[in-house]
Amino acid sequence: MNEQLIIDYKNFLNNGKTERECVEQIIKLAEKKGYKNISKFKNLKSGDKVYITKMNKAVALFEIGLEPIENGLNILGAHIDSPRLDAKQNPVYEKDNITYMNTHYYGGIKKYQWTTIPLAIHGVVCKKDGSTVNVVIGENNDEPVFCISDILPHLAQDQMKDKASDFIKGEDLDVIMGSVSPTKASDDSKKSEKEKSKKVILALLKEMYGIDEADFESAELEIVPAGKARDMGLDRSMILGYGQDDRSCAFASVAAMLESRAGKRTTCTICVDKEEIGSVGATGMASNLFENMVAEVIALTDSSYSDLTLRRCLANSNMLSSDVNAAYDPMNAGLYDKENASMLGGGVTFQKYTGSRGKSGASDANPEFIAKVRSAMYDSNVNYQMAELGKVDQGGGGTIAYHAARYGMNVLDAGVAVLSMHAPWEITSKEDISQMYECCKAFLIIS
Repeated sequence: MNEQLIIDYKNFLNNGKTERECVEQIIKLAEKKGYKNISKFKNLKSGDKVYITKMNKAVALFEIGLEPIENGLNILGAHIDSPRLDAKQNPVYEKDNITYMNTHYYGGIKKYQWTTIPLAIHGVVCKKDGSTVNVVIGENNDEPVFCISDILPHLAQDQMKDKASDFIKGEDLDVIMGSVSPTKASDDSKKSEKEKSKKVILALLKEMYGIDEADFESAELEIVPAGKARDMGLDRSMILGYGQDDRSCAFASVAAMLESRAGKRTTCTICVDKEEIGSVGATGMASNLFENMVAEVIALTDSSYSDLTLRRCLANSNMLSSDVNAAYDPMNAGLYDKENASMLGGGVTFQKYTGSRGKSGASDANPEFIAKVRSAMYDSNVNYQMAELGKVDQGGGGTIAYHAARYGMNVLDAGVAVLSMHAPWEITSKEDISQMYECCKAFLIIS
């Protein structure tokens, strides 16, 4: 096992709880390895290393190879968004002496898992004067945390009759920001004390960050579990941390890219946003984001740029869609086809196809390409396993693979097995993180 890699990975999780924070970390790591913003170049040649960002929430790294770029790229693709809660546009309100932040959950979550745990607020507030304020509250030991309350068992008879999906409503996932003691004075005094708690909270935000209530209209604040990734188990074989779907694969891809050198083919690692809600928007893989980035690279490497060159480049490319898989859970064995499940500590997980039930929404890799990947893994002594997400009729899921496959390139899903996927705290095996890193390195040099 690569011990330093695991240390670096936990640091990446701790310092990258939002897409913006991940992009910032990736750029810092890349610049230390000689990567430069593509805007610094007038042309690109073999060996040049560049990065391109989009809205500070997606980033791609490229190293130019020896062959013409229309021969295709070797691509590692992952996403850096994770399930969470987002602050609404008008989020702060007071209700009976308690001030709340109104939220809208993002991605597939079990809502009840987000109550009564310590939460932190990460994000940015963009002000009318053009300045941007970075916000992080709740991560340091001397900082306050936040929480969503729940009903005590003594009064929960009606709640416990509901389905798990219903007993915590989306509109009830509001974060407690502060409180004041209720006044017992006259009615006139009560009126003068209206929204006293909210006023206190807004005054503190003004003092700490210089932001007003109206500034929430142009804010992007994400509520995430507070605390650091930790070793798990007496044997320290596992990692417990937030956002490992899909930052485990994103980190391994970036780390492999930074420690590799392009050969004949140009190499690329792209980390995108919005996968958890369908890869939508300007920073998601379903947009023209990736082809626009590749077009920028082609324009600097080919004196006779054309749309045909771009199309050939994409169609001739190979990609590992780096995303996590559901680890086999012995406590819920009935949900899995054990012979086709990914085991914690079993190495990299390859999925020939994704989708749900009858492969709806699937990307389905060609066996010829899988054989080439298998050969590369064998040559590099990488441990891997072939798996599906669960039983056929039980459910399913997707990745960015089918968005890349629409260009005609070879795509195979590869990733880390995760227990408690999409929970506030997810579980991975250190061995799988190490093997994912080795897998990515081996893939980048496939010819």
